[in-house]
Amino acid sequence: MLDRILLIIPLWIVLDLYFFRVLQSALSGFDRHVRRGIGWVYWIYDAGLILALLYLKLTGSGIFSSFFFSLVGPILLSLLPKLLILPFLLVADIARLGSRLARPKETVPPREDRRKFINQALTGLSAVPFGYVLFGITKGAYHYKVYRNTLYFEDLPEEFDGLTITQLSDLHCGSFKDLDAARGGIELANAQRSDILALTGDLVNNLAAELEPWKGILSSLEAPLGVYSVLGNHDYGDYMDWNAEAEKEANFEAIKTFQREMGFRLLLDERVKLEKNGQHINLVGVQNWGKRFHQYGDLDKALAEVSDTDFSILLSHDPSHWEARVLSHPKPVQLTLSGHTHGMQFGISIPGLKWSPAKYMYRQWAGIYRKGPRYINVNRGFGFLGFSGRIGMWPEITVITLKKGPADLF
Repeated sequence: MLDRILLIIPLWIVLDLYFFRVLQSALSGFDRHVRRGIGWVYWIYDAGLILALLYLKLTGSGIFSSFFFSLVGPILLSLLPKLLILPFLLVADIARLGSRLARPKETVPPREDRRKFINQALTGLSAVPFGYVLFGITKGAYHYKVYRNTLYFEDLPEEFDGLTITQLSDLHCGSFKDLDAARGGIELANAQRSDILALTGDLVNNLAAELEPWKGILSSLEAPLGVYSVLGNHDYGDYMDWNAEAEKEANFEAIKTFQREMGFRLLLDERVKLEKNGQHINLVGVQNWGKRFHQYGDLDKALAEVSDTDFSILLSHDPSHWEARVLSHPKPVQLTLSGHTHGMQFGISIPGLKWSPAKYMYRQWAGIYRKGPRYINVNRGFGFLGFSGRIGMWPEITVITLKKGPADLF
C-alpha cells in the first residue's frame, strides 16, 4: 500500500511547482523578503513530508505505523487545497492561452494585473479548504454532531410508537488524549434522553486497559430501557502480538467485564425481549461479522427465539453484515444499527451531499439506507483510529425515532 502512495510523489512535485508559480504571482506586490520567506516555508514543509514518506519506505514501517498516521493530517493540509482549486487554475490558464493564440501579434499583450488578480483570488479561495482541513486536524475529533432520523414501520407494535434510540459506535477509547472534551460528547448523548442507548462495537483499539480512565465517564450513560452493547473487530485483540493465547483471552474477558461493570448489557449472539403493556419488540446483538474481517457472530443463534412476526432491532458492528446475511435471513430484522467505517474520518457530509472514500469500500457507509421495509443506520463513529482528526466526517451521536406508519413516509 505504501508503494502506491509513493507513486503520487512525482505528481505531488509537479502540483507544487504549478501552485508555487501561482503563489508567486499572487504575492508579487509583497516585500521581497516576505515572498522569499513564504517560499522557503512552502518548500521545506512539502519536502519534509516527501522525505518522511521515503523514510517510511526505507525503514519498512508501512501505513499502519503511528508515524504514518501522524503524517496524514499534514499531507492533507498540503494537497487538498491545491487539488480543489486545480480545476479553476487550469481553466484560467487555458482561457489565457486561448486568448493569446486568438490575438493578432501586433495586439498589446494581456495585462499582468488581471493575471495577478485571478491568481490572488484563487490563492485566497484555497484558504477555505485549508481552514477546513486545519479545523478537522485540530478540533474535528471533538466536534460532536447529533444526527436525527425518524423511521416508519407498518409492523411496529403500537406500544412502541415513538420509541427513541441513541446510538454510539467506535469509541476507540485508547485513541483519546482529551478526556474532558470526550466527556462532553458522552454528556451530549445522555442529553438526548432516549429510551434505549446502543453502542455498536469497537470500544477499544486493542487493550482492556484503555477503558480504565473511561470507566467513570461511560458509567454515566443511561436510558430507561437500558444501555446495550456489542463487540466490534477491535474488541477481540486480533491486532496485537500476544505472548500467549491465554494473554489474549484474558484481555478479551477483561473487556467484557469492563462493559458489564459500566452498566452495559453486552449482547453476545442473543436477544433481549422488551415488553410494554402486553406487546414486545426484540433487541438483538451479534458479535462482529464482516466480509473483510473475522466472522465471530452467529445470527442464527441470536434470532433463534425470535418469531417470524416479531419486530426486531439488530446491533451488528460491521455494515457489510446487512446485505451479506441480515436481509436474506428468514426471520425479519426491521432495523440494523452498525458502525465500523468511521466515514474514513474524511469527506463531506452536508444536506444534499455525502461523500467519502469509504463509499468505495462499503455500499452502506454512513447514515440511513433502506431496502423495502428494512433499514440500516451506519454511525460515523464517536472516536477515531490512527489519524487523530476528523475532516468533514464529524464524530456522531445518532438519535432514531421509531414511528408506526407506512415506510414511504421516510
